[in-house]
Amino acid sequence: MENNTSLFYDNVKKVWNEIAKKSDIKNVTFQVELYKKLIDFFQVGNYYYFIFNVQKAKFEYMNENIFTTLGYNSDILVADFLKKIHPEDQSYFLNFEKELNIFFKTLELDKISKYKVQYDFRIKNANNIYKRILHQLMIIQHDDEKNLLLSFGVHTDITHVKDNGVPKLSFIGFEGEPSYHNVKVDSVLYPTKEILSKREKEILGLIIQGYKSFAIADTLCISKHTVDSHRKNILKKTNCHNVSELISKSFQNSWI
Repeated sequence: MENNTSLFYDNVKKVWNEIAKKSDIKNVTFQVELYKKLIDFFQVGNYYYFIFNVQKAKFEYMNENIFTTLGYNSDILVADFLKKIHPEDQSYFLNFEKELNIFFKTLELDKISKYKVQYDFRIKNANNIYKRILHQLMIIQHDDEKNLLLSFGVHTDITHVKDNGVPKLSFIGFEGEPSYHNVKVDSVLYPTKEILSKREKEILGLIIQGYKSFAIADTLCISKHTVDSHRKNILKKTNCHNVSELISKSFQNSWI
């Protein structure tokens, strides 16, 4: 098992070396305020965030909430983190990292910061219990050759909403860019038709966070009647019968 784990780490590092190349990384001062658009990461459980140096394969910053989420200290090394990933999910992780490199290479330079990468995997916590993590990241530094240098990521425990099934990869576009949901690795990517409007996604995100209709109405400055109408439309469009099913399918199909 140790040899397999080491081989996995070596293979992942090769992918990251290909992603980052040998470009120079600018000094980074971590300020959450700089990444306000990343609040589109909907949190439905314990979570933590981090800055990842692709070139050096290290965490430049790790939020202390990793202890609440997985039981590990914020000084955890990337090599030790990768060892915790479920053996059945390691190939998904590796191939998804390869795929994201291919995807970003196809984009124009000014489009790179307009995409969120999203996929899930199982990882063992400090109590040796596997948790399913929703891995979301955005590129915060790259060079003119589209080598990806630094990313800002959020890991959310979604074990309670997706306790089975295979990991899935999506590229979520912002500012009018098309999204690509449930991407099949090594295949041609086609934009995925969005089944929910921007407003419906906002409401879905709040539903997932546990907001009731009155609270959603107050947050979005609309009437409760309007919220209820949107909720009915969301359930109809997603072919869901209740909120529990909606939340589960939202993560399985990357609707958020």
